Amino acid sequence: MLCALVRGPTTGHKLVLCRSVAELLGPVHDVRCLSAGRGVYQRQPRSQSQSQSQLQNPAHRPDLLSLSRPAVSSKLSVRSLHSENDAMFYSMYAYLSNLPRLHVLGMAVVAYVVYYLIQVVKRPIIACSDGPFKQYLIRKVPTLENKYWPTFWCVESRAQTVLASLLRSKSLPRVNYRREILSLKDGGEVALDWMEEGCDSSAPCILILPGLTGESQAEYIKCLVFAAQQSGMRVVVFNNRGLGGIELKTPRLYCAANCEDLCEVVQHVRRTLPEKCKLGATGISMGGLILGNYLARKSDEARSFLSAAKIISVPWDVHKGSASIEKPVINSLLGRHLAGSLCRTLRNHLDIYRDIYQDSDIDIQRILRCKTIKEFDELFTAKQFGYAHVNDYYSDATLHNKLDHISVPLLCLSAADDPFQPLDAIPIKAANQCTHVAIVITARGGHIGFLEGWWPSTKDQYMGRLFTEYFTKALFDEDGEFQHTANKMHERFLAKQTVALASSTPVLFAKKIDDDQLDHKVKLM
Repeated sequence: MLCALVRGPTTGHKLVLCRSVAELLGPVHDVRCLSAGRGVYQRQPRSQSQSQSQLQNPAHRPDLLSLSRPAVSSKLSVRSLHSENDAMFYSMYAYLSNLPRLHVLGMAVVAYVVYYLIQVVKRPIIACSDGPFKQYLIRKVPTLENKYWPTFWCVESRAQTVLASLLRSKSLPRVNYRREILSLKDGGEVALDWMEEGCDSSAPCILILPGLTGESQAEYIKCLVFAAQQSGMRVVVFNNRGLGGIELKTPRLYCAANCEDLCEVVQHVRRTLPEKCKLGATGISMGGLILGNYLARKSDEARSFLSAAKIISVPWDVHKGSASIEKPVINSLLGRHLAGSLCRTLRNHLDIYRDIYQDSDIDIQRILRCKTIKEFDELFTAKQFGYAHVNDYYSDATLHNKLDHISVPLLCLSAADDPFQPLDAIPIKAANQCTHVAIVITARGGHIGFLEGWWPSTKDQYMGRLFTEYFTKALFDEDGEFQHTANKMHERFLAKQTVALASSTPVLFAKKIDDDQLDHKVKLM
């Protein structure tokens, strides 16, 4: 149509053409008004004399082809793009503003369900070398092959940690233990709480080590105790010195790097049980550190007493765990709570420490004001156990670099979002090369949380279910398959140690030669 108008013989057609193009494109000073999300075009009025002067003056009659010049075209494109974006934005705003609240809530629920199914519900990772132990776990422990479904409304790590403690403390009743006081070689005393109701005389036994300031009535301990009782296994809980209502007989408390008390407890429990009764052990959090160090440092002794072991939410690298618990804001609040529990434990036995440390460099009053676990360990724990610095204590307690020394089948449960232990500190690579260690890593779970179900108030939780499935198969072992698997694992362990010793012998021999040559040179001088 435009081409036909251009070829028209009369000037009237040109006038119509120019006015049509002007109306179509509009001058630069035209404006757009946005009302209720829709673009409304308004052109500034022009007088008839202005139009006639523009038509009569050749300088004001641009040729039609000049409208396609790049400068004019780019300005029009940018202005059109901005106008379209603004119109789309205001249209979306108007739509969402008038959207019913139920629709908004429905969209939010759908979005959260999609997020939950994709990012939260996942099958756990099993970090273990391809060998007898991993094959046995996949065949005999069905929980490892299923996805872990955290509580729908409680998936955040700190929420799992706190709510798990609150809900278990409200739903689980107090356990009636049979208490035994065990005197140790140095004169100290610890309390062993036995739970044997409904168990046969030949029923296997599980030794449980609580966390940092935990004892036998802690909610996560009761969760495991009830789970073991339902499976027909007896339980004995090892309360550390000064905990569980026991008075201190010596100034020494406990630490994550020292397993001397545990050695005496394991030997005593083994002597107490019938000969055919198998013994297992479980450590939670810091109790897992003590148990892990015992398995690594007393490898042969542990293998002679324990048939299987399990640790839950253990801080593999204590340095990184300490740094993680001090991160603001919620992590640091949890750390302050634990530090306060340590200070209360010390305050309960203040009489014995006030006289002993009166003239030493240990300031009890300053220790009682500690706000972090590391500060307490620096001022008290490290000094009491003879470490020059708190970092030396943490390096000695760390477990992630000791897996190769463990010769008891050990199943570990950790959460990737544990606020007390970052994911990069879990020794996945080391476990993949270890014969006796398998680490189960869930995407969620927090620290000793692992809640599941719409209202997780029942005794059957993920942590307890995995606990019973593993120990039921390992300790009852009716078909003898676990013992056969353990023997094959030990053969691989010995073969690996032989290879490692053979590879290190030339280095040691070369070092010895260098030392002999150096001594000879010193004598010649």
